[in-house]
Amino acid sequence: MIDIQVNDLVKSFEVGRNVLDGVSFQIDQGERVGLLGKNGAGKTTLFKIITGELDYDEGQITMAPGRRVGLISQIPVYPDGYTVEDVLRSAFDRLHALAEEMEHLAQQMAAGESDPAILRRYGSLAERFEAFGGYDTDVAVNKIANGLSISQEMRTQLFDQLSGGEKTRVNLGRLILEDTDILLLDEPTNHLDLRATEWLEEYIRSFRGTVVAISHDRYFLDRIVTRVIEIQDGKAEFYSGNYSFYAIEKERRYQERMKQYEKEQAKIQQLEKSAEQLRMWAFQGMDKTYRRAISMEKRIERMRTTSKPTKARKIDARFSTAEFHGDEVLGIRNLAKSFDTKHLFDGVSLKVEGGERIALIGDNGTGKSTLIKMIMDEVYPDAGRIRLGPQVKSAYLPQIIHFDHPDWNMVENVMAAKRGISAQSARNRLAVYDFRGEDVMKPVSVLSGGEQSRLRLCMLMDDDVNFLILDEPTNHLDIASREWIEEAVEAYDGTLLFVSHDRYFINRFATRIWEVANETITDYPMGFAQYRQMKAQETQEKQPEIKPVKEKTITEKPQRGNKAQQSARRQLTICERDIAKAEERIAQLDADMETNACDYEKLNALVEEKEIVQAELDALYEKWEQLSEEAGE
Repeated sequence: MIDIQVNDLVKSFEVGRNVLDGVSFQIDQGERVGLLGKNGAGKTTLFKIITGELDYDEGQITMAPGRRVGLISQIPVYPDGYTVEDVLRSAFDRLHALAEEMEHLAQQMAAGESDPAILRRYGSLAERFEAFGGYDTDVAVNKIANGLSISQEMRTQLFDQLSGGEKTRVNLGRLILEDTDILLLDEPTNHLDLRATEWLEEYIRSFRGTVVAISHDRYFLDRIVTRVIEIQDGKAEFYSGNYSFYAIEKERRYQERMKQYEKEQAKIQQLEKSAEQLRMWAFQGMDKTYRRAISMEKRIERMRTTSKPTKARKIDARFSTAEFHGDEVLGIRNLAKSFDTKHLFDGVSLKVEGGERIALIGDNGTGKSTLIKMIMDEVYPDAGRIRLGPQVKSAYLPQIIHFDHPDWNMVENVMAAKRGISAQSARNRLAVYDFRGEDVMKPVSVLSGGEQSRLRLCMLMDDDVNFLILDEPTNHLDIASREWIEEAVEAYDGTLLFVSHDRYFINRFATRIWEVANETITDYPMGFAQYRQMKAQETQEKQPEIKPVKEKTITEKPQRGNKAQQSARRQLTICERDIAKAEERIAQLDADMETNACDYEKLNALVEEKEIVQAELDALYEKWEQLSEEAGE
């Protein structure tokens, strides 16, 4: 069954420039689709057209009747005084209507009404109320709130006082609770921490409806999508696989088109040379060759069908590194910080040496950005001290970008930041960062989040630095810009401290992990893959021991029984051993996937192998249940 059908869709905001120029695709029920494309390609516009928020110029959109659509980028306006709890529970409006009608019918029956139709209606409503989870709303709200890191304290806050990211998170929770049939997710992981992102991935994998996700989080796309639709030059291209498959297949298609183009151009050059020779002979009096030359030139024009394939222009800019002589880049001694009754840090002591690359990770609200601001002297600690080495030259990219002159255009802001630079030099500098033409005359206040990040980096990269501090550097950036930042950081030789929830970025650069939790910072002198492995092992050790109890049950059960039971018990022991091996293999594959997160080809092979092992494990679980019954467990 088709959920969404789009045919020849056209949408423009300026005369003569179509954002969507004949887009056509269909999405079947239950599909997991990633909608990709560079910033400004029209992905969010397409979502708004699907939900009816925007009109379109030409084409047709058909939605399956009766299917409920939810868009995460849309944050509805709620009545004054609505708390986060009220917003979450507004997802149950349909259940509230059922409950009110059931209450009304119950009152009629209590008053002596004996019409069989009333009883039938009440029974039908009660069935629907139970099917929609009417008796489990508290459990559902608590589960979603915990998964998305919506604390009990936050649930009592007024919704309109939350930050944009917090509102997005709460709205995502409401959509999930609303039992939506089609989920449209527009950058859902931008405001989620690692734990909430992983929870969302697991939810989507078990979600029975259709999911269409705009995301630049490559790890997220690899985990949840099975098909990619790329919006490029107003048209749609299709890839039957996850992001890793898309990246490899896109390059393969480019190379194939380039070969076809080069082959065609070589043939055209050969024919042009022949046509020119025929014209020369015609000029020398051989009239018949003139008609052959004309015929050949017409053939050449018919052959000019393949335009030269192009790739997006890559940004090629690097951080300027200043030399560092010394041992200590940063020293933190007995740091403490609180805001009112919220304690962030107490007695934290850490040391950073030259050349280290440290990822600062933890749940939202634990104080990661506050620590960065204290290092940059934007916020002062309550106790303790933070000291930078005497030769440290730092550069800082904040999570929320601010400009001293938001009403000035890009050229003027660059000139103000780099005194003495001419307007033409500023334009040349901006061109390196993919700001060209009339775009450089836009006020910076109208730029997107990704464009503001690129502009701020443009203004930072001229300075010689040896301590680079980045707070969520990949937020709002498309995949091409993320890859550019990664290449720039790769080439940077100095010390790096960064906050990020982008697992590709963390896995690629972190040589040390600082985990912020429980009013302290735990130092893990290892990479991200090894850190994840250690945390998984700690989680397993904290869980109740299941196997020893099972073994105890087996030894304590009566040994007498018929032959079938004894045989089943032997098979059960073998089956448990096979389950343990399969679980160990999956754990190893997860670790290998973390290690090879940036190797698209290898990661794809590991994902396929994990799916095979997971299928074998599911079959073993079914076998274990059957053998348990036969063995009289």
